Amino acid sequence: MKHLLFLLCGVVFGLSGCDTQSRIERRAAAFEPAGETVKVMTFNIRYGTANDGEDHWDYRKEMVFDLIAGHGADVVGLQEALDFQVSEIRRAVQGYGVVTAGRDDGLQAGEHCTILYRRDRFRAADSGTFWFSNSPWVPGSMHWGNRIPRICTWVRLVERETGNAFCVYNLHLDHQSQESRFKSAQLLARRVAAREPKDPVVVMGDFNMGLDNPGMLYLRRLGYPDGPVELLDTWRLMQPDAPDTRTYHGFKGGTEGVKIDQILVERTSEVLAAEIDRTTNEEGRYPSDHYPVTATLKLWNNASSDF
Repeated sequence: MKHLLFLLCGVVFGLSGCDTQSRIERRAAAFEPAGETVKVMTFNIRYGTANDGEDHWDYRKEMVFDLIAGHGADVVGLQEALDFQVSEIRRAVQGYGVVTAGRDDGLQAGEHCTILYRRDRFRAADSGTFWFSNSPWVPGSMHWGNRIPRICTWVRLVERETGNAFCVYNLHLDHQSQESRFKSAQLLARRVAAREPKDPVVVMGDFNMGLDNPGMLYLRRLGYPDGPVELLDTWRLMQPDAPDTRTYHGFKGGTEGVKIDQILVERTSEVLAAEIDRTTNEEGRYPSDHYPVTATLKLWNNASSDF
């Protein structure tokens, strides 16, 4: 894909931007026939009210729509998605169900960590959002040095045909406070370890830290042997000898830097592919200031019976 071809948390989507939405061209996601694998993608789409000039949402959203549709991932985790952006993506890209909540109030306000899932293949059996704070059940709460709320939205998906299930956690950690990042990693690890039933798990998002940051080392159980989970980075598993490479690029592209957008799985999952998508349009412009990251996974060996 060298060039672009040109979300159940009880959220009620707002009516703002309806005139714009009426002009959005619909396209179907390019889903592969359902099989033994699951393709997932994490993508920080950059919040749509940012003063980004020629990279403003209005000028790049068609690229975002085409990229999501073109990949045809079974599950997509978005970060920095505002309510109107979620609505536009849902209108533009057909075939996805949605789990989403705004970080400010647990409804619409603020950025969302939205999960899109392939509706014909999966149903959402359970879902929710928690805040990275001392009171993770309180919308908008923050205690660890971060000046804006940070959240994780999760869903348990059940495959309609087989009953196979897995859990997805989609998050956006703080960009300034290392205390917040580390304590968030600890809270996340506890939540993942406590999930019931113990289905396979995919943890993804914008972690705002590289794999060697203490917070990531905690999640990877490197130097922290008492950590409650061990999560492995899918890209590093497929590229064990590759130098670190940036996923945040500020609309400038390039590869030099730190990979802060991760897709993590447990050791029991098999990683078949993992990629960083550096697609531009014909004018060399990027769909966002982050590269999307994808992984193709084999999560199950045998079917369950959870229908």
